[in-house]
Amino acid sequence: MAEKKKILIVDDDPDIVEAMRLPLESNGFEVVSASSGAEGLAVLKKESPDLMILDVMMENTTEGFQVAYAVRSEDPNSEYKKHRDIPILMVTAINQVMKTKFAKQSDAEFLPVTDFIEKPVQPVDLLNKVADLIAKK
Repeated sequence: MAEKKKILIVDDDPDIVEAMRLPLESNGFEVVSASSGAEGLAVLKKESPDLMILDVMMENTTEGFQVAYAVRSEDPNSEYKKHRDIPILMVTAINQVMKTKFAKQSDAEFLPVTDFIEKPVQPVDLLNKVADLIAKK
């Protein structure tokens, strides 16, 4: 039997975490979660997930960006260097809140994430993105 792929969800809203956890687990993924950027980075090191789903706005409006920059750091002494290539799916409501639009093609250098998905996240869209990103890993 194939080993379950592990997904780390980093979001400060427990309802959103559960809304993503349920379809992922029912489709054979193992899910771990964290409710802040700092906790997410600690869980990343401990659990070594196959993919990270990362909220943008948590304790502050740029916390998700800060986590992505820490994970993708080119510093050879970075404590996250073994996780540098993990796919990061950024979940955001920032388009509604700040009336701005992020796109993987134009913002790849600005935001070191693999892809974006907007809140509210539809389960089928989430599952399609996760399956696609893990297949490319």
